[in-house]
Amino acid sequence: MNTAIFVAGRLIKDGRIRRSYIGVGGQNVTLPRRLVRLQHLAVTSGVLVVAIEPHSPAQRAGVLEGDVIIAYGSQPIASIDALHRFLTDEQVHVHAALTVLRHGEKLLLAIEPEESQREHRRRAPGRCGGEPS
Repeated sequence: MNTAIFVAGRLIKDGRIRRSYIGVGGQNVTLPRRLVRLQHLAVTSGVLVVAIEPHSPAQRAGVLEGDVIIAYGSQPIASIDALHRFLTDEQVHVHAALTVLRHGEKLLLAIEPEESQREHRRRAPGRCGGEPS
């Protein structure tokens, strides 16, 4: 669907664009081939968590700086853009498994995104649920 049509439709219907938010700052990172093979990963890159907002869904889920996000639910996540695209209004308050790599081990963390508030949208690019994607 064309993004402009989607946005226009939502603005007409709701008067705003609703997004979900997990509260991490991240950057794209390429995963070592050996790790991809060893862990049987569906992606060769992920989102390196470089910051976690206090009291955010990510902090409550146990995400740590240095974790690498590789999946959200059953959806492989290979980049910060992919994570932004996945965190739609339909994910607000929907429990999901967040798959991260921590020290080479794959972990599943239970997370529940919140609705992104105005103050979250003002954050720097790279903040998940922060800048509109």
